[in-house]
Amino acid sequence: MKSISITGSERESVGKVATKAVRNAGMVPCVIYGGSQPVHFQAEAKAFKSLVYTPNAHTVAIDLGAKKVNAILQDIQFHPISDAILHIDFFQLSDDKEIVMEVPVKVTGTSPGVLLGGVLNLNQRRLKVKALPKNLPDFVEANISELQMGNKLYVTKLAANNYKLMHPDNTVVCQVKISRAAMKAAQEAAKAEKGAAKGKKK
Repeated sequence: MKSISITGSERESVGKVATKAVRNAGMVPCVIYGGSQPVHFQAEAKAFKSLVYTPNAHTVAIDLGAKKVNAILQDIQFHPISDAILHIDFFQLSDDKEIVMEVPVKVTGTSPGVLLGGVLNLNQRRLKVKALPKNLPDFVEANISELQMGNKLYVTKLAANNYKLMHPDNTVVCQVKISRAAMKAAQEAAKAEKGAAKGKKK
């Protein structure tokens, strides 16, 4: 999985007044969990742009000067009106410990059902995977090459190399639905066939 680097500085004071001062200075207060002790730090708001405002999944290399931590984004709080980032929680990665995180679904292939006029619905845009940090995928591939009209692609049909998909077997990742135009065409074809059959009987 691709990694994004963020440079920040550890915070000595973590009270409400100090936190407000951090935000007023254009910085975001953050915490890293998962280690022996939580690590409080701050970084410029613009440093999180490529991490937060993207559909992609990343690990994060946090550089705090004397301390460097590899982590993943765990939780984020936005201002209800301005959408400014108020706070971010990270979870520290350990090379020998599996982690659960969401990664995007990437659709590949061409569906025969779509070529016939069906509509592809992506039911799951992101899926939870469990893996060691080194095996975390950038995305989960959903191949739709065998999806006919009305077919569904279940999570059990997805290849999972060196990671585990954390979803029930009946989870539908995507499906090809019959479009109104295709349904109308099928109904008209059925009527025409029925009319032709009546004509032959006469």
